[in-house]
Amino acid sequence: MSHSRTRSLSFLLPLAALSITLVACGDDSTSSNDSSAVTTVAAPADTAAADTTPDDTTPDETTDDYYTGDDPVPTDTASSDTGAAAGSATLQLAETSLGTILVDSEGNTLYLFGNDTPNTPTCDTGCLGNWPALVSDGAATVGEGLQLEDVGTVTAADGSTQATFYGHPLYLFAGDAAPGDVSGQGIGGAWFVVDAEGNAIK
Repeated sequence: MSHSRTRSLSFLLPLAALSITLVACGDDSTSSNDSSAVTTVAAPADTAAADTTPDDTTPDETTDDYYTGDDPVPTDTASSDTGAAAGSATLQLAETSLGTILVDSEGNTLYLFGNDTPNTPTCDTGCLGNWPALVSDGAATVGEGLQLEDVGTVTAADGSTQATFYGHPLYLFAGDAAPGDVSGQGIGGAWFVVDAEGNAIK
C-alpha cells in the first residue's frame, strides 16, 4: 500500500504543475489583451476651443468736426435741393432766430463759407459731405425781396452746378434737422447764414 500511494503522488505532481502553468499563461494572455485595449482607446475630442477673441471691428467714435468735413453726414436730415436729384434752385427769405436770412425752397437755412472767394468754392468733396452745395440743375428762381440778377452758378468740387448769391457759393448744413434750424452758424469761425444783401450774419 505504501509503494502504490507513492507512485500515485508522483504521477499527480507533474499534472498539478502543468495546471498552474496553464492558469498563469491564461492570466498573462488576459492581462496582455487588456493592456493592448487600453493603448488603442482614442482620446476624447477637445470641444472647449471656442474663439473668444474680441471683435476689433467696432468703429471708433468721431468728433463733431463739421468744419473739416471728416465726420459722417447725420442720417436725420434731407434736402430736396441737394445732390443729383435737385432741380432748379429756389432762393427765398425766412424769419429765424438770427433774423431774416436766405433759405432754399423747403425753408432750409443756406450758408456761405468764409474761405471761399467770389464764385470760387473751396469746400472739397469731403467737406461737401457735411455742407452740401445748393445744386441748381436749371435756371434758379427767387422769392419776394430778392433779385434774380444776384443769383448765379459755379461748379462745385464734386462736379455739380452750385448756386451762388452775390458771388457766394451757397451751402446747406447736414446738421440742420428741420427748416429754420441754424445749427451751422459760426462753426469753425467760417460758416455763416446770409442776409438779403448777400452779407454774412455774424
